[in-house]
Amino acid sequence: MLLSVVLGLLFGLAGTSTSGVTVALPHLAEGLGVGTAHATWMVSGYAVALAVATPVHGRLADAVGIRAPLCAGVSLLGLGALGAACAPSFGLLMVARVAQGLGAAAVPVLAAALLSARTPPERRGGALGRLAGTSAMLSALGPLVGGALTTVGGWRAAVALPALALLAVPYLWRRAQVPGDGARVDLAGAVIVATAVSGLVLLVQSPSAGTAAAVAGGVLLAAGVPATALWVRARPDGFLPRAVVLDPTVVRSSLCASAIPASWFALLLGIPLTLAERGWGPLATGLVLVPSALVALACPAASAYLQARIGPRRTLTLACATTVAGLGVAVAGVAAHLPWVLGLAPALVTLAFGTGQPAMIAAVGTAVAPARRSGAIGVATLCFLTGAGIGAAVIGGFAPVLGQATALALLLVLPVAGTLVQALTGRRVDG
Repeated sequence: MLLSVVLGLLFGLAGTSTSGVTVALPHLAEGLGVGTAHATWMVSGYAVALAVATPVHGRLADAVGIRAPLCAGVSLLGLGALGAACAPSFGLLMVARVAQGLGAAAVPVLAAALLSARTPPERRGGALGRLAGTSAMLSALGPLVGGALTTVGGWRAAVALPALALLAVPYLWRRAQVPGDGARVDLAGAVIVATAVSGLVLLVQSPSAGTAAAVAGGVLLAAGVPATALWVRARPDGFLPRAVVLDPTVVRSSLCASAIPASWFALLLGIPLTLAERGWGPLATGLVLVPSALVALACPAASAYLQARIGPRRTLTLACATTVAGLGVAVAGVAAHLPWVLGLAPALVTLAFGTGQPAMIAAVGTAVAPARRSGAIGVATLCFLTGAGIGAAVIGGFAPVLGQATALALLLVLPVAGTLVQALTGRRVDG
């Protein structure tokens, strides 16, 4: 139980790298002399690094075991946070944030893989639920903690919060001894996938970033997608294992689940920016998001109960539908200028995150052989966290041009599609 809580706290600190700094973005932008829309790149850049590096850590764990990549990743997460907090310019802050994301990427996939390896099957759902619930609670508290730190010590104090992860490294070194199988790590494949993902995020954020970002994103995406397909064919055991990416359960679960973090990151970024525009301070903004932390406390029990009663697939379908409801509430709250209504929206999406993410992991983990579980979870989490980058990019790219309500409404396409795909494919499976 302690291991799942510690891993959940680390996952939460990785989450506060977004949620804890969003309330500080206006102060950060002013302090470093950039616009608020420009400052949102620190969220998008972190999310892209997080997404792309996640499968790398999964494959490293397959090759050398979990302990070394997990401890190295947690260390880089903490050191990156310290570097970002000390950065004298926005450019150097971005370098530190990307490094922080590369390190933080070890936590989601290897935390789940470590718990899966060390927990009996009958207790695995509860352990994964504690992981997701603890991480969601801390991430949801991030705006309040970040707001308090910004009020007391400025934006640099909020950015430095994830450095607390360094305290967990000695404990992890003792508890994360899970051997690997010596498989090769396909770094070239990782670079190719990173090209496609980076292009997608650049393209999504280009409405506010300008023509150069759109052209660069289009070129990277046009080059990265076919290159990825060719690489998967040429290297069936590479960065994206062919057996994993062709498994319908893995693909369906991963893509549908990606709508949840897209919405979650969008709300954690969009709501503080909306309230800041209306004169709310960082601490008051953090208070609006406190209900999300309370909901997160119930997520471990809810996740275990739902998976036991209706199974991972239906749990994920329900999570997508809950995300639709949360985004709908957010759109209504922003459009009607009802700030406290906005507290309900992230609470609903937090519930979806806390139940949908472990359901995705459970579905993917049982669909592949145990020897490749880390890699499969890494691929699934790549899709999951790519959604996070897209959500942040939608707010950074479309909100300055179309407004927050319209940007959030655009995101509704993802969870609606996820709900329909899960429901329709579920009928065929059940039939």
